[in-house]
Amino acid sequence: MYWDKEHECMSLEEMQKLQLKGLQETVKWVYEKVPFYKNTFEDMGLKPGDIKSLEDLARLPFTVKTDLRDNYPFGLCAVPMSEVVRIHASSGTTGKPITGPYTAEDLDQWAECMARNLYAAGVRSNDICQNAYGMGLFTGGLGFHQGANKIGVAVIPASSGQTERQVILMQDFRSTALFCTPSYALTIAERAEEMGVDVRALPLRVGVFGAEPWTDEMRKEIEERLGIKAMEAYGLTELMGPGVSFDCPEQNGLHVNEDHVLPEVIDPVTEEVLPLGTMGELVFTALQRRAMPVIRYRTRDMTTLRREKCECGRTLIKMDKVYGRSDDMLIISGVNVFPSQIESLLLEVEGVEPQYVIIVRKKGYLDSMNIDVEAKKEVYEAGKEKIVEIQRKVEEKIRGIIGIGAKVRLVAPKTIARSEGKANRVFDERKM
Repeated sequence: MYWDKEHECMSLEEMQKLQLKGLQETVKWVYEKVPFYKNTFEDMGLKPGDIKSLEDLARLPFTVKTDLRDNYPFGLCAVPMSEVVRIHASSGTTGKPITGPYTAEDLDQWAECMARNLYAAGVRSNDICQNAYGMGLFTGGLGFHQGANKIGVAVIPASSGQTERQVILMQDFRSTALFCTPSYALTIAERAEEMGVDVRALPLRVGVFGAEPWTDEMRKEIEERLGIKAMEAYGLTELMGPGVSFDCPEQNGLHVNEDHVLPEVIDPVTEEVLPLGTMGELVFTALQRRAMPVIRYRTRDMTTLRREKCECGRTLIKMDKVYGRSDDMLIISGVNVFPSQIESLLLEVEGVEPQYVIIVRKKGYLDSMNIDVEAKKEVYEAGKEKIVEIQRKVEEKIRGIIGIGAKVRLVAPKTIARSEGKANRVFDERKM
């Protein structure tokens, strides 16, 4: 049931001792090794010796994405490049990419975290795991690969794309586990249906998905169409990659590997640390990483932290499924809207597919939100009257739950571009 019972089920007292030791060592490490942190600490009048308790974490400065970009590529690296054995990077779609150098020790720690993740999802040494994450600079593919290797499973490094081949591999290699983004899992399910392949009749039994926000409604859709148990992996390039937190069989919050990363939740505006059980922006401090440990990194992900013993027996702190990102939150005529809210409401309406885009525009001084969502084939073929009926139903649901008006348009099946990685759901034309 546990990959590492000692740490996954550790008492709070022992965990906090371990965290304080890791925090003090990391603060001292970056102060001595990274000029950016040393200068920042000194500007604040801080020395490593000032960190005497976990409460002192709040005295430390935040690290934000622009700090990583401003120090591109290796300005935050705390070891000589001769000790770096791998370099990952983010996609860099909004600027310079975020680089992630790793020592051999960093990779071992990452593999351990991913092994916990996959083992909790039910992956065992006799599984055949099809890895359909991109195998490259992005951390997803190799992160899952090394975690699966740690457990000792057979891995098919399929990488993303060539969706028809993904289905053929499932048939021929008898894959029992699938790793990819949730949106790509639905793309695979759709392609299998087009090929006349019943994936539910294949040995595939579990999927571990991440790299993009997804709702419980999306999880149910994946489980129904693929006939599997859909589990989650959460992570980010700045910390290690996937494996920061993970689903257990209870699926009641993600367990954070808090002996490796120390979590907080803050108010994204005031930057005040919030109590457990309060939704806010997730912040992480690396506790064991050596090549590039970040201090109080603001993820922009909005969630809640909970300290409770899970029915699975793990005592690791839980984070709720990410609700959205503070920088992705849409403000429509003064109302805060997360894309995940729209997704949940769409998938509650029969007759639509889990493929949609949100377009936000400004007409004069007023904001408008348009949603294109694919109709199921039988709905689209039923004609205009049925399409209008469902459009109206979705619009009423959004107005009733969120409190804003939206113009919904049902479009033909296969109209919206499919994703082989992270799906792009929002187009805010006000920013263009």
